[in-house]
Amino acid sequence: MGISLKQAIEVGSYIVSQRMKGRKRFPLVLMLEPLFRCNLACNGCGKIQHPLEVLRQHLSPADCFNAVEECGAPIVSIPGGEPLLHPQIDEIVAGLVARRKFVYLCSNAILLEKNLHKFKPSPYLTFSIHLDGLREHHDKCVDREGVFDTAVQAIKAAKAQGFRVTTNTTIFEGADPQEMQEFFDFVSTLGVDGMMVSPGYSYEWAPDQDHFLKREQTKALFREILAPYRQGKKNWIFNHNPLFLDFLVGEKDYECTPWGSPSYSVLGWQKPCYLLNEGHYKTFNELLESTDWDQYGRASGNPKCQDCMVHCGYEPTAAVDALQPANMGRAMAGLFS
Repeated sequence: MGISLKQAIEVGSYIVSQRMKGRKRFPLVLMLEPLFRCNLACNGCGKIQHPLEVLRQHLSPADCFNAVEECGAPIVSIPGGEPLLHPQIDEIVAGLVARRKFVYLCSNAILLEKNLHKFKPSPYLTFSIHLDGLREHHDKCVDREGVFDTAVQAIKAAKAQGFRVTTNTTIFEGADPQEMQEFFDFVSTLGVDGMMVSPGYSYEWAPDQDHFLKREQTKALFREILAPYRQGKKNWIFNHNPLFLDFLVGEKDYECTPWGSPSYSVLGWQKPCYLLNEGHYKTFNELLESTDWDQYGRASGNPKCQDCMVHCGYEPTAAVDALQPANMGRAMAGLFS
């Protein structure tokens, strides 16, 4: 697996400590959105649909550090928008690394190569590069030609300078399993430290609402895509707990834990997760204590949650499940595969 042993040990220790303190709900990954501005307009993303006055705002480094300290999650994912547009993103990343947080800087990589000099390789820093498929498919997804080649060049440059790099792929309805397998083969030749995959699910503000997957579609599609990997015919490296992949193909039945990946932005703490636009709280404690969590997740009957299998809601569930004695062997085998 692409998850480093260091990260697996530190995150596992964090989960155990939270359980020993008797905490039922605790964050695992903070989704820190320092700005919503982007240099692309992808059809599956709704972030740039915010009003202009919101797009002009960004979090200060102090804002980011306060949110991280308030939340306490061991992993910080920095999406956007495009975080490399933030004028102080290097200061933010350096501050988080100094706090021993595992940082995943999510980028479309258009600006990455020329900004690599601002960062230092660290086991706590990973560049997570958005690639939804091979050249033609990816450039269509981001609605701009040439982005795939730019991203691939940036990945090679980052790896050459000693950085950890993963790819981040969203798979939508109509994806061709064979093409996705060819894509995984290609990405593997780049020497990345892992690949992350997630089914596309309806983000309320996304312009394209026609290609998000239903739950049974997700299971069938991922069973077909991942068949060579699960049969031992491919040695693709995924940056996932193997139990989450089991969930995607329908071998595990999990409930969503939306508090596991809280989202903080210029608007505050988003309720209840970044896919549902139901308001914001000023503090993380308000989010945790004031949200009626029984109204969300598949068991709640909430129609907005019935088909979602996105990693932000279910990977925290899988991470906790991995520490069950019956699952530890599977989790560790995946880690060292």
